[in-house]
Amino acid sequence: MYTSTFTFAAGHFDEAFHALDKVIAEAAKAIPGYLGEEAWENPVSGLVSNVYYWESMEALQQLMTHPAHLEAKRRQGEWLKGYQVVIAQVVGSYGDGGIPHPLAHIGRLA
Repeated sequence: MYTSTFTFAAGHFDEAFHALDKVIAEAAKAIPGYLGEEAWENPVSGLVSNVYYWESMEALQQLMTHPAHLEAKRRQGEWLKGYQVVIAQVVGSYGDGGIPHPLAHIGRLA
């Protein structure tokens, strides 16, 4: 399994941004191997992180090569003040079941 973490500093989000963001979200959820996502905001820095969980690198690459994602990447300067993407392989996941999580159904991996 893999995660793709997209951390960004928000700029101005217009209607075009919201429309494209919706298309990308729907495309991601339709890809076999998409496991879920989480979003976090740091109130001190103002940065936002979206973490997407994937069953395989191939599933993740399907989103990365989707036309809407490529357009958003090309136009990011219109809407963002900066971004960073981290792709990581999941080597373990566990918890007590007290909170919902995209990998909670997986059980202990390590």
